Amino acid sequence: MEKTIQQWADEITGAVETVFYGKRRVVRKILCALLSRGHVLLEDVPGTGKTILARALANTLGTQFKRLQCTPDLLPADVLGVTIWSAEQQKFLFRQGPIMTNMLLVDEINRATPRTQAALLEAMAERQISVDGRRLKLPEPFFLIATENPVEFEGTFPLPEAQKDRFLLSLSIGYPDTAAEAVMLESQRQIEHPVDSLKPVTKVDEILALQEAVTRIHVDSALRDYMLALVAASRSHPAVRLGASPRGSLALYRASQALAAMEGRSYVIPEDIKSLVPDVFRKRLILHPESIIKNISVDRIIESIVDSVPVPVFKEGV
Repeated sequence: MEKTIQQWADEITGAVETVFYGKRRVVRKILCALLSRGHVLLEDVPGTGKTILARALANTLGTQFKRLQCTPDLLPADVLGVTIWSAEQQKFLFRQGPIMTNMLLVDEINRATPRTQAALLEAMAERQISVDGRRLKLPEPFFLIATENPVEFEGTFPLPEAQKDRFLLSLSIGYPDTAAEAVMLESQRQIEHPVDSLKPVTKVDEILALQEAVTRIHVDSALRDYMLALVAASRSHPAVRLGASPRGSLALYRASQALAAMEGRSYVIPEDIKSLVPDVFRKRLILHPESIIKNISVDRIIESIVDSVPVPVFKEGV
């Protein structure tokens, strides 16, 4: 019997939570992005487990996984790959870079130069790369998780707006509560990290089938208009210079479908949309300088946007 999307998500979440404690909401949102064929930006202070979370997901998903540690001397060829001359075969051979994988962790993405950051744009948007005049398709599924340290600025390069817009969701892990941190201390009284013991509980073919199934989740026309109203409100908010892009509208639509499926429904409800708006909008809103000077937070603005748009009345179900 095939798993439902809800069963699949619950099984993955349960497995990850055996080594990554107290952050179920973050794990579920990352799975939501994977099912939506999107990418995730994890922005948080050092030591909150961003890399461990990515490794736990990769081990559990059973996908090919590679990690790219960003530094200022990293070149686009280090990401995409390079063509080299083989004296033995007397021809040029392409040596693929770490981007040719199912799941790529780009650690501390803001430490890479803008030129190297730009090498990821085509891959994130079109699932292909261009090398030496050739276009190479990336493996399916292709899922990128990037981490960013928001409090350290020395030797970093801010992500351009075009790069931020490529991420479906922007998430923050936050510190664990005391109980979860106590469990973490006890679980690591061993040489190996617990994440290394995680076994795959799904396969690539299953992930692709579930991604296809998510596209069939019903979205009522009233809820579609509700999403568009939220996006329009972000563009007209007095504190915002540039609101969410059309890519942001599409991200909210797709993520809502995935979240509904993970909750065991074949249709989207307003609560799905409202819970995703902060994660979709957070990196897509560009504030006026006056708003930044007044220390008005993006999350506060998003909250006011959600409060200002009436929730539609619709008939549940398909």
